[in-house]
Amino acid sequence: MAHTHAHTHTHTHAEHGHSHGLVDRSITRSRAGLRAVALSLLVLGLTAAAQAVVFLASGSVALLADLIHNAGDAATAIPLGLAFLLRSERAERGAGLAVVAAIFVSACVAGYESVDRLLHPQTPNALGALAVAGVLGFLGNLVAAQVRLRAGRRLDSPALIADGRHARADAWVSLGVVGSAAALALGLTAVDPLIGIAITALILRITWDAWSTIRHTHASEA
Repeated sequence: MAHTHAHTHTHTHAEHGHSHGLVDRSITRSRAGLRAVALSLLVLGLTAAAQAVVFLASGSVALLADLIHNAGDAATAIPLGLAFLLRSERAERGAGLAVVAAIFVSACVAGYESVDRLLHPQTPNALGALAVAGVLGFLGNLVAAQVRLRAGRRLDSPALIADGRHARADAWVSLGVVGSAAALALGLTAVDPLIGIAITALILRITWDAWSTIRHTHASEA
């Protein structure tokens, strides 16, 4: 009966989808899992940092939204790290709430900047660097996805596998920045803020998924 209960509990978390920092107990007990999450944090953090440099040079709000998105995904590793270091599920939930709040604020900033740029058009600079930044976002998410997927399969962690699949999907989102650079080169200045708004909508969905995960986890433990 205990085996059946454990299998059911794990299956329920797997069906819930992307964990955004609140992961199953097989990961919080595993140093290998923590190493995988830390490595993906490093990859996405470096990706967002490189994109931030290009944003300062180009002023593209599509890139701004994507780098905020990548930074937010990287930050979801923080609750897991705190929970491992403090060995506290309560600390994990508290840190998870902080991450949700940070992602939501980031979405608001990206959305405001995108709408403002749509109302007050400006042509971003450094279009070549902008395209490169989009490619970096694509590659960074692919690497993070592979790290999470391999560790998830090795540790039999549905949460890490879900995170890996999410990062793999995010890789294609980053290619929107490349599309923005191409549209700007053709003189289509409105495309840049529109892509920014689309990515903002994705960040808001991530915020909702993260909040739902925290609420679901809390209800399961109550």
